[in-house]
Amino acid sequence: MTLVPKIGRKGNAPAERHYPCEACGADLRFAPGMDQLICDHCGHTQEIPRALGRGRSGLREMALSEGLSEGGAPAEIEEVRTLKCPNCAANIEMRGAVHASECPFCATPVVADTGPSRRLKPQGLVPFAVTEAEARAAVGKWLGGLWFAPNGLVDYARRGRKLTGVYAPFWTFDADTQSAYTGQRGDAYYVSKEVRVQVDGRWETRTQQERRIRWSTVSGRVARTFDDVLIYAARSLPPAYLRALQPWDLSALIAYSPDYLSGFEAEGYTVALAEGHREGRAEMARVIESDVRRAIGGDEQRIGAIETDFAAETFKHVLLPVWTAAYKFRGRSYRFVVNAQTGQVRGDRPWSAWKIAFAVLLVAVLVGGLVWLGNLQQG
Repeated sequence: MTLVPKIGRKGNAPAERHYPCEACGADLRFAPGMDQLICDHCGHTQEIPRALGRGRSGLREMALSEGLSEGGAPAEIEEVRTLKCPNCAANIEMRGAVHASECPFCATPVVADTGPSRRLKPQGLVPFAVTEAEARAAVGKWLGGLWFAPNGLVDYARRGRKLTGVYAPFWTFDADTQSAYTGQRGDAYYVSKEVRVQVDGRWETRTQQERRIRWSTVSGRVARTFDDVLIYAARSLPPAYLRALQPWDLSALIAYSPDYLSGFEAEGYTVALAEGHREGRAEMARVIESDVRRAIGGDEQRIGAIETDFAAETFKHVLLPVWTAAYKFRGRSYRFVVNAQTGQVRGDRPWSAWKIAFAVLLVAVLVGGLVWLGNLQQG
């Protein structure tokens, strides 16, 4: 059976592509962990066309110079409409006639339509593998394992609160590098040294080994090929969140198709390709520095200079899946993010004032009891 997509356009909005349910005609959404589209209205499932199946054969690395050129390659540009969050600055892509939403990252109402803009199309994405129910259970387990977390927030998070599935934007960068370096190699050696020490009230002479470094000038070259250096292409998620969600298995990337976005939201990139490229090169530089230290060898290293030539630089714009939950609880906002490929959780650290006070009181009582017992035994 071949699925036929409906393509609609309302006003000046970009064309929206979606599949109708063959049983009831309602819109279908992508089912996480399955190569299927599912109808939430009647429960009917339909297979995604084979042409959209898994595999990286359809992914195309773009030459960096092509992406950085004025306007980019026309075939790789699409027009999208976004809503910008006034609180965390996330850009949420809107499809169809949607004009209002709630930011999935901080629960702030978002109503300001930025209008259509031209952006680079994603080359690939990692489909959702973790279901919303599994993500909710992971958040509940994570909260339940936190010391001093408010019981009310744990119950609130477990009470079937809806999570939002969002495809987050990333850049990946590839490069062949050749780096020339200069520096110094430090080799440790030890010399005997007599020192005077006081032992039991009298002075003694003892021999100690003192570590010293013999430095020698070095130079050389190192080479490394980088593949898929991953850079987050937005600012709505803090760096600590991104580190906690790692690692991502990029071998699961497939060629981009809007069908996998059905039922989910997509965050538009706010870090331009040029800025992402600078961050990518900085990540590469840190790895190259480690390579240089290994090449210098010895016990210690001093790096004078590293000059790196970059060649065969390519990039991709890819989307990676996350479940987000932003809760307003007792006047405070709490945000949780789940890696929808692995189930890894990262969130704001809530604290319960009364639990902390109780713990402090309990410690004070225990210490007081130990002191009382000690005094009692001495008496």
